[in-house]
Amino acid sequence: MIMFPNAKVNLGLYITQKRNDGFHNIETLFLPVPKLCDILEILPQTNQSKAVVFTQTGIEVVTDIDDNLCVKAYALLSKYVDLPKVAMHLHKQIPLGAGLGGGSANGAFALKMLNEMASKGAGQNILTDIALELGSDCPFFLTNSPSFASGRGERLQEVNINLKGNYILLANPGIHVNTGKAYGLSTPKPAAFNLRHIDQLPMEQWRESIYNDFEKVIFPLHPQIAELKEKFYQMGATHASMSGSGSTVFGFFSKRPDINIIPKQYFTHLSEL
Repeated sequence: MIMFPNAKVNLGLYITQKRNDGFHNIETLFLPVPKLCDILEILPQTNQSKAVVFTQTGIEVVTDIDDNLCVKAYALLSKYVDLPKVAMHLHKQIPLGAGLGGGSANGAFALKMLNEMASKGAGQNILTDIALELGSDCPFFLTNSPSFASGRGERLQEVNINLKGNYILLANPGIHVNTGKAYGLSTPKPAAFNLRHIDQLPMEQWRESIYNDFEKVIFPLHPQIAELKEKFYQMGATHASMSGSGSTVFGFFSKRPDINIIPKQYFTHLSEL
């Protein structure tokens, strides 16, 4: 079985409250980026001693295999259902630590794939609970459609938003942002805009009304990211923002932008929505 875990961007991100469990409540709009994907293959294996054999190519991920979210998904789901021994191979193409949710997508897609391979799959509530244990963004990738998210990001409400005909450009300067540090520097407060109603606001007004709270703390630390956002507007973006805690910046364009303006050492992705 092969699937293509896709990236996401955060259209607006408000940090609304510090929780007693150490996490933060947020309000954000998750948007899938369907043409920027990793490749995940999972095959049942009868001739191996281990429950999971995991291999990877593409962008290097320096971490212990047991910490990989795909492998963790197997361990958590196996508590509820009977799973065959499997071989997993991940080809990594989504930049790491970039605010694009690549790792979360891998974990959630692995969870869905493994559940299909089980003799009797777990119900949606169990899958959602496991996804949240994997990571705050993971439950979104189970549905993988534009969604308003609150709580830690696990309370999801599908949102009707039509971006058809626009281009989305992503650029990542290769700066690693520590998400925990970014949250620690932030000041929670009520959301400035109700993202549930984004379909009622013309895109031309998003720049003045919708923003990412992380920009306030990340831009002073990394002016390069702020400069990248401004460059997007100079290129004609209708709306531009940092995604998640960074360092990827994305922009929506009504006409195909010239990506040659972006420094060649940056990771870039352009697709039509």
